[in-house]
Amino acid sequence: MAGVNKRRGRFITLEGVDGAGKSTHIQWIAARLRKSGREVVVTREPGGTPLAERLRALVLAEPMDALAETLLMFAARADHVQKVILPALERGAWVVCDRFTDATAAYQGGGKGVPWDLIARLAQATHPGLTPDQTLVFDCPYEVSRGRLSASGRALDRFEAEERAFFDRVREAYRDLAAAEPGRVRIIDGSKSPEEVKVAIEKSIISS
Repeated sequence: MAGVNKRRGRFITLEGVDGAGKSTHIQWIAARLRKSGREVVVTREPGGTPLAERLRALVLAEPMDALAETLLMFAARADHVQKVILPALERGAWVVCDRFTDATAAYQGGGKGVPWDLIARLAQATHPGLTPDQTLVFDCPYEVSRGRLSASGRALDRFEAEERAFFDRVREAYRDLAAAEPGRVRIIDGSKSPEEVKVAIEKSIISS
């Protein structure tokens, strides 16, 4: 990315359908990276800044059409990139982010039919030249993810409450992304035990 110094940190993103396990492992990933002496910034999307968190609350709770949803996601992302992600990378920190633009491609693109070329143009305008160095997609069958969400005992947001067909489309979109960019995007079998998942994460990120 132009203008970033040689000490640029690494940008790691975690993706996947709700209930696949990415949020369960994000703090563990950060702790493992910190053991190597790295500064690690853990953040999330939508969110990560006061403005982006307010937009997150709107997106997760307020019914809206897919285009409005997409534009709000990128509005939150623009603030997040400029205030949190880029400053951290430029000082050499590693950023571990729960979702990024791949989530918009999967959820609003694959799940809701927003044109992929529009998402690509918005991404270019919002974070030109910034792409995750490594993306882990936590993947699992609908029955597993739904069972975990139900077992959590909390109220579901409007994405988590979508019908199975929506989750299937999102899951397929993530698989397509992984097939298109195998060097960056790796599939993690989120249906396995936590210890098995950690082994897969170690192979993908920690040892790199």
